[in-house]
Amino acid sequence: MQLLKPTEEDKDKKKPGRLNPSRVRDHLANERTYLAWMRTGIALLGFGVVIVRLRAFQAPLIPRPGTGWKLGLVFSLVGLITVWLSTGHYFAVRRDIEEDTYEPTDRWVLLFSLAVMILGAGVIYFVFTTSLDPSSPLIPE
Repeated sequence: MQLLKPTEEDKDKKKPGRLNPSRVRDHLANERTYLAWMRTGIALLGFGVVIVRLRAFQAPLIPRPGTGWKLGLVFSLVGLITVWLSTGHYFAVRRDIEEDTYEPTDRWVLLFSLAVMILGAGVIYFVFTTSLDPSSPLIPE
């Protein structure tokens, strides 16, 4: 019995349902990027909760709520916005990869860099405008 050698026509045929390997790599890279943005959003949410809840570890000396909760709220809101926008961006890039029309954009990098810079400035302001008195609460207001 003789084994048949594959012809040129057989070599050109691809298995049905198989994607181009570079397209698969593009989709996997898109998914990794999405997951990184999700981790960033979750971390921002966590920082917001920690900033607000640190006050619960020590009874405040000041009866009013103060301003620390505002910074925590901003962190949490930026975290939620990060999750929302990264999900939309993931699906837009996925569609562009499938249509072979993907072009990277700078707006997301600029937007989130600006957001993190503003949050960082808020943290620096908050830290340097609070009292260093040891009798003050954990997060002085």
